[in-house]
Amino acid sequence: MKKLIALLLALTMVFSLGAMAFADGDEITLDVIICQYGPNTEDWFLGTGMDGTCFKDKFEAENPGIKLNLEVISWDTVDQVVDTRISSGQAPDILNNDNFSNYAYDGLLEPVSQFCPDDLYEDFFPSFIAESIIDDTVWAVPDLASARALYYNVDMFEEMGIEPPTTWAELEDVCQTILDFYDGEVYPWGIDMTTDEGQAAFAYYTWGNGGGFVDDEGNWIVNCDENVEAIEFAISLVNNGYTNPNPATQTRYDLQDMFAAGDMAMLIAPNQLPTYCADKESTVNMATANIPANEGKESASVGVMDRVMAFKDESLSEEETAARDEAIGKFLKFFYDPENYVGWVSMEGFLPAVNSAVGSLVEADPSFGAWLDVLDGCRFYPTAMENYDTVREGVVKAEQNALTGADVRAELDAVQAQVAG
Repeated sequence: MKKLIALLLALTMVFSLGAMAFADGDEITLDVIICQYGPNTEDWFLGTGMDGTCFKDKFEAENPGIKLNLEVISWDTVDQVVDTRISSGQAPDILNNDNFSNYAYDGLLEPVSQFCPDDLYEDFFPSFIAESIIDDTVWAVPDLASARALYYNVDMFEEMGIEPPTTWAELEDVCQTILDFYDGEVYPWGIDMTTDEGQAAFAYYTWGNGGGFVDDEGNWIVNCDENVEAIEFAISLVNNGYTNPNPATQTRYDLQDMFAAGDMAMLIAPNQLPTYCADKESTVNMATANIPANEGKESASVGVMDRVMAFKDESLSEEETAARDEAIGKFLKFFYDPENYVGWVSMEGFLPAVNSAVGSLVEADPSFGAWLDVLDGCRFYPTAMENYDTVREGVVKAEQNALTGADVRAELDAVQAQVAG
């Protein structure tokens, strides 16, 4: 599919919006797509989220000659929107997303070296940059990061006189205790197997059972025994009534709403959950613990890192490409400037991707320091691998099919068959 998209892009690039950016003299218009992170994202970029103004207005005021055609799009639809635009020759100049590898493998992206200023490049955490390298080339820069942990309702656990679970067996016992104690009025455990976070659920359980997406040599192991056992365990939690009722349709935001309202006792969530709950005016007393793992296995913290990438526009001349790359570089410099970036990261409760923001964030909220330590030991999705998008979509579909009774092994075998070779 991506090969077809690349071909269509080449055939229709004469109509690209990038080429239109140079139609009016020296003014350049950058088409920018930003993903919707939370209730504050659109306001910050397009409303009044920065000292009475917004990112777009402030950037254009400080960078005359560069205009932003900036859109904020839901995570649920961004891949479809971007692929549709690529197929019609209207690829964005700049995309903020968590996936980049298929675009890079299909030759649609510009190398970071062409548009990212050197001083900014040196400011990124090297471990983050390493996650965006294919064939010794960096194809995207990190936008921000988050780390996942088990959150639990402290008051509920104290009322029941129990501790947060560390193993799967303890998790089952704790879930049953919660069901009995609150007479089924509180969901013990949250599971999101939607297209939004189903790949995260796959990571939580498979990494906690010694499995995962790939082996130490980088080979896909989607259908290994450890993964089958892990997903069967996750499905059993649902079937036993320990979770929210509709994991295939209830996103992590639905789960966070339940937790904030005191209707859910435990969930795995990113470090910005306290900010999310505060925005909901929740009074839930929460604490974090390690994600439970199977007996004898190690708990793994899940790190999620999103990226900023730039698409090629081969309809432009060499001079026009250089001008566009310079404009993209100015966009990045402005976005990651601590005066802007610290406000963005702290507002949504994320972790920074640049060293220059750490000091200000830790000073404003000492808890950031602890989360940075957690992030340092996180495991990340193998997004730099070819076919990661296929695997991501496949494991989510496998989970959802298993929720309705499909055989887990058969489902994961089908995903493995798509990428084996």
